[in-house]
Amino acid sequence: MKDRIALLLAALWWGSLTTIGFLVVPMLFAKLGNPSVAGNFAGQLFAAQTWIALGCGLVLLVHYRAQGGERITGAPRAAISVIVVALLLALLQQYAVAPRILARDNLALWHSVGSGMYLLQWICAGILLWRMGRPAAA
Repeated sequence: MKDRIALLLAALWWGSLTTIGFLVVPMLFAKLGNPSVAGNFAGQLFAAQTWIALGCGLVLLVHYRAQGGERITGAPRAAISVIVVALLLALLQQYAVAPRILARDNLALWHSVGSGMYLLQWICAGILLWRMGRPAAA
């Protein structure tokens, strides 16, 4: 049961990254017509996404820590590493990159950095989901 809940959380994390970053935000810029308004909405969506990432990531860390026992090795250790990297990317994007984008401080550079960090977080969440979705060895 706990493994299924963890799998659902990984799916929520990856799915929310996919939906917001690759569907909703591009649609905002395409349909609203005003880049400033679309950017403000996008910023709010990305901030909400950071909270989703933190919630899912922290629960998944607890799950894998409990699975690992006293000494964490193998698959739980790899999963914890991927989760920590993804969480760091989410936090850095929200609290280091996003304020610079909002301030329009070298917008092209910081938007590229933020997009790259979002893509890397998406890849980390995808790796985690892929590994968790594998059938257990018989």
